[in-house]
Amino acid sequence: MYYNYAVKPKSLYIHWPFCPYKCHFCSFVAIAAHDEYMERYHYALCREIEVFFKQYDQSLLIETVFIGGGTPSTYPDKLLLDMSGKLKKAVTYHPAVEVTIEVNPGTLREEQLEVWKNAGITRISIGVQSLNDVVLKKLNRHQSSHDVQTALIMASKQFDAISIDLIIGLPGISAVEWKQLLEQVVSWPINHISIYFLMVHENTPLYFGVKANKINLPCDDEIVELYYWSIDYLAQYGFVHYEISNFAREGYRSKHNMTYWQRNPFKGFGLGACSFDGASRLANEKNLIKYLEGVERDDSITIFSETLTREQIILEKMMLGLRQRQGFLLADVMNDMTESEKISLQHKIDNLVMRNLIIQQNNYLQLTPAALAVENEVIVQLSL
Repeated sequence: MYYNYAVKPKSLYIHWPFCPYKCHFCSFVAIAAHDEYMERYHYALCREIEVFFKQYDQSLLIETVFIGGGTPSTYPDKLLLDMSGKLKKAVTYHPAVEVTIEVNPGTLREEQLEVWKNAGITRISIGVQSLNDVVLKKLNRHQSSHDVQTALIMASKQFDAISIDLIIGLPGISAVEWKQLLEQVVSWPINHISIYFLMVHENTPLYFGVKANKINLPCDDEIVELYYWSIDYLAQYGFVHYEISNFAREGYRSKHNMTYWQRNPFKGFGLGACSFDGASRLANEKNLIKYLEGVERDDSITIFSETLTREQIILEKMMLGLRQRQGFLLADVMNDMTESEKISLQHKIDNLVMRNLIIQQNNYLQLTPAALAVENEVIVQLSL
């Protein structure tokens, strides 16, 4: 299956999979100690971009680009400028385009920032995770609190839109230390914060460490309590909680991530990159050599595709809608339902309203504050 070229995506994802090391909690398509493939990968990536946009008669207007990883801050300057130049020739950037690059603090060089400006990047996302050097080192993340502070100082000289990622629930981080971290964060030159719950993914070193009782994780109740505290605390400093994991000052919400949450089409390029054309989801080859050889031979590199069923679409609309604090329009979901399904759903909603997990107001459905940490359970109860 191929991306439906009748669809004109306004958002692009570009994957740079190379890392200087791989964190023990990482489940992404990321590879360490393969830097010798960087240049070959770059040309394959550019080839994939070029072939895709040749399918269109006219230049597409692009509103968001996200360069993710991996560790995109290891993308060699000359190659990044080359990729950016080829992309700008293939598409038209909206005057207010948002172009984000992910940054690992330990890899940032000051001269890179001007290169990124010239490449059209407008937004920096820094993977802070924690300021506890000992905890990060145990998880094989080689960065220091000094690296973070240096990266923030350098980035703020060149960029206005700066976001940071934090992980709540890391082993060895107490409630007091988490609160002290946020007390520092709100004074930084940033305008967006993503807070992710630590996920223990199968077959990662973290998973095996927990399974062998070598790593002890904080209890769930403590983490949930800290999450709610964080929401209230960040609000005092102008960070509006607009999505379960995301907080932004006025005018700095992530436009690219909104594409995902609102189920708008997007096209992904690179190793393991995913795409959505409004009806089908597709994923690229995850094996580096197979990806490179496939692109070089002009073969299909799609290893997974599915056309969503009516039930899957309904579930996605509810799941992604409830992640956003504004919720979702109930009529938008019920339009795809039979009468009996509508009646059944309304009964489920009424039950969740009684349990203070859902608010139904002006035909919108929203999670209550009490349900923010149990969104998955609410979705299960709403599903057909």
